[in-house]
Parts: sequence; structure tokens; C-alpha cells
Amino acid sequence: MARFNKIQVLQTICTTGMVPVFYNKDAEITKQVVKACYEGGVRAFEFTNRGDFAQEVFSEVCKWAARECPEMILGVGSIVDPATAALYIQLGANFVVGPLFNPDVAKVCNRRCIPYTPGCGSVSEIGFAQEVGCDLCKVFPAGNVGGPSFVKNMKAPMPWSLIMVTGGVEPERENLQAWVKAGVACVGMGSKLFPKEVIAAGDWAAITKKSREALAYIAEARG
Repeated sequence: MARFNKIQVLQTICTTGMVPVFYNKDAEITKQVVKACYEGGVRAFEFTNRGDFAQEVFSEVCKWAARECPEMILGVGSIVDPATAALYIQLGANFVVGPLFNPDVAKVCNRRCIPYTPGCGSVSEIGFAQEVGCDLCKVFPAGNVGGPSFVKNMKAPMPWSLIMVTGGVEPERENLQAWVKAGVACVGMGSKLFPKEVIAAGDWAAITKKSREALAYIAEARG
């Protein structure tokens, strides 16, 4: 069961402005990454459902985070069907993210008041997602469907939209400022925040430093 309610989740994601996106089959490595991000100021973290038995890793990390990172809101990503969404909600996911929009996933999430952020590649998809209660929609892959200009142009006629972008986001000042100034509510960031060599070396301090820098760039861009 989720530890944080829907309003808390959305407020935290939009206030901090960044959600790290990560998967590793090793629960201990995942814990270290979550902790490193937490120490860097991150308060919402997306574990992606990418490998065999990923749900077991998530379950272990979720129980651990409740003790060691009590303010961290853990969610799950790469969800494309309602059964998998229900599984992760039962294991403690506080929010559900997908690479695509599936209205059946929205129904499962709405029954438990869990935020569902679907991946949308067009203005129409964003509109359909909003119709079924998706308060925060993800533009994905953001770098391929138009970049910051897509977000800016889409929000002109739909200014109420809360948009998260994933894909084409980098933890650098110029990149993050472009997205923020285009009007995104938050960004999702994966491999650029967690380079393979950093994970392999166990350089958790580097992740903390990069997380802190990225959050500072976002705050700076917001003025």
C-alpha cells in the first residue's frame, strides 16, 4: 500500500522538479542509488520494471526506503498493462509511470488514488489521458517528438497541463533550463544521471553531487 497520498506525490514531484529513473537487478545497488539521490535532495524516485523478478527488487527496496529514506516517494515505471500496475501498487508503489497511455491502467490507479503518468507523444494523447484523470502526463520520448518547443506550443492552448518529460533530458544547466522555460512541471532522467561507469565503480557520491546540481539548475531556471 502506498505510504503517500496522491496530493502529496504530485506536489512533491512538481515542487522538486525531477524524478530519477533507474533499474538494476541487484537490490543492494538500487538501494545505494536511491540513498545517493536522497542525499542529493531527490524526493521522488522511479524504479523501472525492466527485468525478470523486478518486482522482487522493488519490494525489498521499498521496505528498506521506508526506514532509511523516510521522505522518499518511490514509484514504478515502464508499466504498460493494468495487471502489472496492480502488482506494484500492492508492493507499495506510490505512483505509476508508463511509456504509453493505457486507459485500463488509469482505472486501476484511480481505484487506489495512485497518480498515473502515461507516456504521450501527441496533443490528442495528452487530452485523452487527462479525460481519464491523469493529472501529470509524460511526453515521451521528449527529445524525438519536438523537444522543448513541443511542450511550449502544446501548453499555449492547454495551459492547465502538467507535463513531465523523459528522453532527451540531461543534468546540465542549458538543457534543464530549456525544458523548464518551455513549461514542464518536472523532468525524468535516467542514464545521463547514472552513467554505467559510475554505477560500476560504486561512486555514489558522484550521483549525490549530480542530483544536487540538477535540482539547483531547475530551481535556478524557475527563478
